[in-house]
This record gives sequence, structure tokens and C-alpha cells, in this order.
Amino acid sequence: MVIGTETYKEQVAHLFEESGIARDFPDFFLILISIFVSLIGVTTGVLVTVWLERKVSAGVQQRIGPEYAGPLGIIQSLADGIKLLLKEDIIPARGDAWLFSIGPAVVVIPVFLSYLVIPFGQRIILSDLSIGVFFWIAISSIVPLGLLMAGYGSNNKYSFLGGLRAAAQSISYEIPLALCISSVSLLSGSLSTVDIVETQSGYGFLGWNLWRQPIGFIAFFISSLAECERLPFDLPEAEEELVAGYQTEYSGIKFGLFYVGSYPNSLVSSLFVTILYLGGWDSSIPFFTKLGEIPLPWGLSSGSFDLLKIVIDIITTSAKCYLFIFISILTRWTLPRVRIDQLLDLGWKFLLPVALGNPLLTAPFQLLLLE
Repeated sequence: MVIGTETYKEQVAHLFEESGIARDFPDFFLILISIFVSLIGVTTGVLVTVWLERKVSAGVQQRIGPEYAGPLGIIQSLADGIKLLLKEDIIPARGDAWLFSIGPAVVVIPVFLSYLVIPFGQRIILSDLSIGVFFWIAISSIVPLGLLMAGYGSNNKYSFLGGLRAAAQSISYEIPLALCISSVSLLSGSLSTVDIVETQSGYGFLGWNLWRQPIGFIAFFISSLAECERLPFDLPEAEEELVAGYQTEYSGIKFGLFYVGSYPNSLVSSLFVTILYLGGWDSSIPFFTKLGEIPLPWGLSSGSFDLLKIVIDIITTSAKCYLFIFISILTRWTLPRVRIDQLLDLGWKFLLPVALGNPLLTAPFQLLLLE
């Protein structure tokens, strides 16, 4: 799938050429522009996610929610970020200053690296790796190490317990997550995120893996909630038991970095649900799939339809992603928090056998279809 990525780069270069920029524009700057645009898109998506969670939570609890910071309170998250940036950064006197400072960075950096393999459209991807989905699993497994470093470096029993819980929870639910991904890769014959979406687009709405892998979808949904430490699985920071868990001793921007890592992680999980089970950018609407074949009047070039198709792909992917985020927000305010023993029992005694049996059933059926 390297061809798709190269075509995207050629389109970007062609766009710069048409706008008056020289043809020999260095690839280095094209890469920087792509990364910058991706960061702006991710930041905007996180701001929308925080606003959506606050508004939906307020609706569930019959409150108003953010209202005065911008239209409908849309820039409330930006105001909170500025407030945390201006607050004092306090380091515990007897804590490990290096671990305490590095912990939040170890949490945030892998989450942003996960966006490298997420396709927002057919050719809108930073790096189409042949092991794209396993790259996400490998990168996301680093996050609990940062939480454990933060808890240990705080020299606080509540923080250390929160870090240990985060590590135990991540190990318990990463295995079912990887097994669910292996089932999808068996159906698609590839670990590339682009290939997985294109395999589902052959039969429209009925080709989505949601219908072929319903058990895997439910297991992936539960495991992703636990990986993101969303209620009812937010045991590492349970305020009734651990004050604030690994965040107890943090203040200022370092405290904010944990939330900067949490909400993009939820967005990444929702995007992977969209890619693996909901057809990705495929809208399953015949008019949009045959958009490039429509003859254009007034001598317009086909580049106009190409640009329109890119916008439609991004909107389709984002709509499916935010639908899943909406469901996870409702789950947060519907189910009570479980105990730590219940959480580990659910992961090891229920989800692991189910997720292990799913590829064992998928592989024989796939072999029969290939024959």
C-alpha cells in the first residue's frame, strides 16, 4: 500500500504547484506540513471530544454544562488548558524528580504516534505500515509504563497503587484487544489499516466487519474502554479509594498532560473501532462511491471531485468515530464503577477466553472460503 501514500504526496505537491509554489519543494517540508496538519486536526478533535463529553454528561444529569466560554461553551477546554499552563508546577520534596517529570511525557508521546497509521481517507494517512494495527498495540503498551513511573516518582502510596493498577489493567485487556485484531486481520488478509478498510468496502454496508465479527466487536469495545481507563474501568484514578491515583501529586501543565493523553487515546480507540469494524471512510452510499465517474460540466477538472471526495472521506470517518465516542460517554454515566477484582476477573476469566475462541472460529471459516 505504499503506492497510495506516494499518490497522496504527489497530490500535495501538485496542490503546491498550482498555488504558485515551486515544483522542487523539498519533501522534508511536505512531511512537516503533513505532521502539522495532523496535529491541528487531532487537537481540534480532542477539543470537540471534551466539549461533547461535557455537554452529553450535562444532558444526562439534567444540567446546562459549558455555556459562556465561546458559542455553546466550545472553547471551555482551551480556557482550562491556559489555566493549567499558568499554574505552579510543584514537585514532591522526597519524590524522584526525573521519573515525576518524564512520566507525563511517556504517557502523551505514544498516543500521538498512534495517529501515524490511522487513515482518514483512501490516501489520507501519514504512514501506511504493513503492520499498522499491531504498531498501535505496541505503542499503546508503553503508556502504562509512564503511569507507573508517575506513581512511583510521586513518593505517595495512593499514586503508586494507581500506577500498579494501571499496569495490571493494561496487561489484562491488551491481550483480548490483540486477539480481536488478529481475527479482523484474518478476514482481511492484512495488518495494514488501509487494506482492512478496503476489504470491507467491497460489499457496502453489509461488508462491515461488525456483522462478520459481532463477538469480536463487543470484546474490542469493552477492552478499548478499559485501555482508555474510562468508566466503569477507571480504577487507576478511583477518587473514592485512591484520592486521584497516579495524578494525586501533580499540578499545572503536568496534571493537564494526563488529560491530553487520555482524550486523544479515546479518540484513537474510536478511530480504530471505525477502521476495524465500521468500514472506515467507506460511506456505503452509491452516489459518493461513484463520484469520480460523473462527467463534469463547464470544463471543470476532476481534481474538484478528488478534493470533494477527500472531504467526504474525512467527514464519514469522523462521524463514525464520534458515534462511538457518544456511546462510550453514555456508558460512563450509565454503569457504576467496578471493583479491581471484578475488573481483573472480567479481563482474564471472560474476555480472554471469548477473544481467544473468536480467531479459532474465524480461521476455519476463512480457510473454507479460500477453498
